[in-house]
Amino acid sequence: MMWSVIILCVLLPLSIGLDNGLARTPPMGWMSWERFRCNTDCKNDPHNCIGANLLMQMADRMAEDGYLEAGYEYLSVDDCWMAKERSQMGTLVTDPERFPNGMKAVIDYVHSRGLKFGIYGSVGNKTCKGYPGNKYHMARDAATYAEWGVDMLKFDCCNPGPNFVTGFEQMGNYLNKTGRPILYNCALAICMGPKVDYNLVKKYCNTWRNYEDVEDNWKYVFNIIEFYGKNDKNFLEIAGPGGWNDADQLIVGDFSLSAAQQQTQIGLWAIMASPLFMSVDLRNIVPTAKQLLLNKEVLAIHQDSLGIAGRRIWNIDDHAVKLESWLRPLSPKGRYAVGIFNKNVGGLLQTVNRTMSQLGLTDENGYTMKEIFTGISYGPYKLSDSLVIRIPPTNLFLAVATPVTEKELIVF
Repeated sequence: MMWSVIILCVLLPLSIGLDNGLARTPPMGWMSWERFRCNTDCKNDPHNCIGANLLMQMADRMAEDGYLEAGYEYLSVDDCWMAKERSQMGTLVTDPERFPNGMKAVIDYVHSRGLKFGIYGSVGNKTCKGYPGNKYHMARDAATYAEWGVDMLKFDCCNPGPNFVTGFEQMGNYLNKTGRPILYNCALAICMGPKVDYNLVKKYCNTWRNYEDVEDNWKYVFNIIEFYGKNDKNFLEIAGPGGWNDADQLIVGDFSLSAAQQQTQIGLWAIMASPLFMSVDLRNIVPTAKQLLLNKEVLAIHQDSLGIAGRRIWNIDDHAVKLESWLRPLSPKGRYAVGIFNKNVGGLLQTVNRTMSQLGLTDENGYTMKEIFTGISYGPYKLSDSLVIRIPPTNLFLAVATPVTEKELIVF
């Protein structure tokens, strides 16, 4: 069995981000896509179709049920909100049946609940579902978004054409020229494929998707975790205030994941400093999922002011043992979020026996640890002392490690 350790360098990101003053910490909110997709059948399914009623009801739940207070401030509609054709003047318009009073009325309502509003577009001439894209209309569309009061644009990579990099750059410039602060969530990294330049992506975007869409299925969540664990081209090091890697939406509270797998997703998304966008029906979410989404200690890791994304520091992947460990530096300096993930899907618990040094911790005074999901405290440990725990399959041990103080050393 091979145990490899990579010591995490605590350095602030050096890349220059999009200069609009937004996303100083990873954004949080709710997004329609994973849960509600492109459901436009308001005649037969009025409760779940993409329309004004759904968005306003979600705004009510976010404002009244604690999500906004916890930091989930953006409510974002995805594809399929538009009419199939632009107006005679060439402007984007909402579907008149599903948005009878237009998009501005919906956005005004969302703002009245204290929330910000996100909208969807695409760099090509068509969106992924065949609705009007932004190509050839970017200046006009940016002005329309600003007039409506949009606060975030999710800019997709469907039907991109050969000059897509220029298209992503132009849309960001047009958004800035409106004078309205509009967070720019773009799929440029996905569009660029294997030749992706993450420094360029951060220059143009506030957040960027860099892997396939998540689905309500553990396999998709696991694949995203592995992609981020491999950290090809060191993209996690690029993240920082103003620009963040986006691991895609949370499926906490949906249909497929176990309660523990939901903890694993939100816990690792917090360590990776990915935006946290819920995609769940907040009108009937189960209490355990709601409690998890509002977990103050998880969200404190996610929103940590130091602004350094965590990464995988060791990985074991053989027939008998499938374990990996993650580490994220936290403020005040010296604290860390520690995540140990049992990747195995079999029925056996996995024993972990690792010293503080092997977990990537370095303070010679040692550490105490508190596990976030159980509230159990561990330690104090010297650097040579071992944390011995057992983790069930697909579960995450998520803890905050705090250096031992001089007073604590007296009784160590």
